[in-house]
Amino acid sequence: MGHGLVDGVHVVVNDECPTCALVAPVVGALRDAGAVTVWSEDDDAGLEVAWHLDLDAVPALVRVADGAIVEKLQGWDRGKWEAITGVALDGAADGLPDWRPGCGSYTVAPDREDELAARFGGLVPLRSRRVEAGSAEDEFELCFARGWTDGLPVVPPTEARVRRMLAGTTRAADEVVAAVPPALVDLTVEKVAINAVMAGCAPEYLPVVLAAVEAFCTESFNGHGLLCTTMPVGPVIVVNGPIARAIGMNSGGNVLGQGNRANLTIGRALQLVVRNVGGGRPGEIDMATQGNPGKLAFCFAEDEAGSPWEPLSVSRGFAPGASTVTLFPGEGPRVVVDQLSREPESLARSLAMALLGVGHPKLAIAFDAMLVVSPEHGRVFREAGWSRARVLEELDAATQRPGVDLVRGAGGVAEGLPDGVRAMEAVPKFRPGGVLVVHAGGQAGLFSSIIGGWVNGETGSQPTTVEVRP
Repeated sequence: MGHGLVDGVHVVVNDECPTCALVAPVVGALRDAGAVTVWSEDDDAGLEVAWHLDLDAVPALVRVADGAIVEKLQGWDRGKWEAITGVALDGAADGLPDWRPGCGSYTVAPDREDELAARFGGLVPLRSRRVEAGSAEDEFELCFARGWTDGLPVVPPTEARVRRMLAGTTRAADEVVAAVPPALVDLTVEKVAINAVMAGCAPEYLPVVLAAVEAFCTESFNGHGLLCTTMPVGPVIVVNGPIARAIGMNSGGNVLGQGNRANLTIGRALQLVVRNVGGGRPGEIDMATQGNPGKLAFCFAEDEAGSPWEPLSVSRGFAPGASTVTLFPGEGPRVVVDQLSREPESLARSLAMALLGVGHPKLAIAFDAMLVVSPEHGRVFREAGWSRARVLEELDAATQRPGVDLVRGAGGVAEGLPDGVRAMEAVPKFRPGGVLVVHAGGQAGLFSSIIGGWVNGETGSQPTTVEVRP
């Protein structure tokens, strides 16, 4: 078997086990007779042997032949110990009970399993640089001091925690995911896993984080430009498909707020990757004038089951049932209050009036928007049989305004569009496809939300959807 094991009979004990202490005379007699090799979990060599023997309890008696385990007994059983060792235990076992259960092996202690797997498992070495904390140093303060945090405490990314995170994906740790802006550093799965640990993710979230990172690093999303702008925008992550339910994401009450680990830590992990690997730190590359709280973490799932329409991912060309993430370059959400509209025409016009304020009421075409429609508002459209396309058509019609009202100086406001649009009877607020409609939120409350976007087109950022890989 290697690892110091040879054919023969091996006994594994530890100092904390009362049963091991009870059978110590037997173990000593067997060792003195040359019948067994004795290992203690209290030293590294014995601990490694115990790990490779896959023990649950000690004392353990294991017979190895031709490099393979052929017999294993955990706990004390006089008759079976005699059978495995071939030694009669008369004298050494006098006064002992015939049977006694063992104690848990150190190798299965919950606080040590990952550490021991990293030490003894023959795993591919992690390549990231190690930073050792001094014996009197606070590891949480170390992370602050080295600039690895977003202003909140992070989980120290020990090797055991990173390996546990990597178990959440089938992708190799050294696989390059993308070149992450602004520094355009090659980003490996391992580096993403480290930041996912720091963000507080569970391992099953890692495929979603990886997909979000991939979307952020595309030319279409233009993450570098999003970082450099002085506008208060950042990546907003919308998750669709079975993965959202599988990992327990929130698509209901308080969907854009606190309280759900998956939503918050996935969004935070993306931001930490951009900060810690890409170098996108506030005041250096991130030049937002005011920013918004969503730049800590902004991630949620669409409520597909209760939606009046097909999922956002399907509307963006992906197959039904696909798990996807859509990144939108957005600011913080703003509420739309409409508690009286019971007809879809009225509600569409009401939502359109609120959408006119994205960026500025006198600016058009430049900014996209995401409209998060709540279940109560969604029910108005469902009962009227309005499709997603119909809603978007109505919003487009209701957000067009005469050019004369939008030119610079109109209404006594210097901001506005160039004078060339003055003669236009209807200037659209948004470019074609510039409004994304998502269904999410609690069952009670006639409120929806608008997430304004950044500059769109080739000079800005495009909403980007990628499929989640396991």
